[in-house]
Amino acid sequence: MNLLSELLSQSPQPSPTKKQRRGIEIKSQREIAIMREAAQIVATVLKEISEQVKPGMTTGELDAYAEKRIREMGAVPSLKGYQGFPATLCTSINNEAVHGIPSPTRVIESGDVLKVDTCAYYQGFHGDSCVAIAVGEVSPEAAKLIRVTEEALYIGIEQVKAGNYLMDIAGAVQDHVEANGFSIIEDLTGHGVGRNIHEDPSVFFFRTRQMPNVKLRAGMTITLEPIVSAGSKHTQLLPDGWTVVTADHSLAAQFEHTVLVTQDGCEILSDRMKV
Repeated sequence: MNLLSELLSQSPQPSPTKKQRRGIEIKSQREIAIMREAAQIVATVLKEISEQVKPGMTTGELDAYAEKRIREMGAVPSLKGYQGFPATLCTSINNEAVHGIPSPTRVIESGDVLKVDTCAYYQGFHGDSCVAIAVGEVSPEAAKLIRVTEEALYIGIEQVKAGNYLMDIAGAVQDHVEANGFSIIEDLTGHGVGRNIHEDPSVFFFRTRQMPNVKLRAGMTITLEPIVSAGSKHTQLLPDGWTVVTADHSLAAQFEHTVLVTQDGCEILSDRMKV
């Protein structure tokens, strides 16, 4: 089950084009240029938040900052209002894997593993990215989890090029995560992105025959976002209808980039190093 797809597929996003209704969309050079701008807006916000977050701040403060910055750069927060989601960011702490709701009363503490995920809608296209942040002094387990999850993202990205398949990404990510004693959370996947936040294909990070093993083509834009648990791969949805937590309360981490497939490799559109 792809919870992200389930939650966002009913959201009031722009109507799909005829091209999208037929399946995976290949972006034009003009569309790629716009998506590059959208993704860099997201990268800028996440880089700035990563540099300023500290113990004692609230997730509500981060959310207000993110909305302000996205709008200053001429974009609109993609998440705010989708299916009633009230915020610009998803802020998920410790055993919260994804979709945590920011709050003015949720205080960030030293030792927390904070995941900050956001999307920006710019000139008809979305950019999407997430970063896991070690707040203050974290445990050795938390530090390893963050490191391995980020490594897994880039190991997956190394497999992105025209002619490869989604299973090439999935196998590389799964092997690295499991070799380090962690688990891929299978209930959540990456996805195509463009005119809508969620488009085909679903991008999975574990070996499976239950999802289409799509061949990558130049011009596809997808998100890679392995979500890794220090314990069980199983999750639960909290009563707020959004926050997904690990079933055994173990720590979770996530990193995500919007990636363009090219003929000989890929381009990380949301690369924070370019900001």
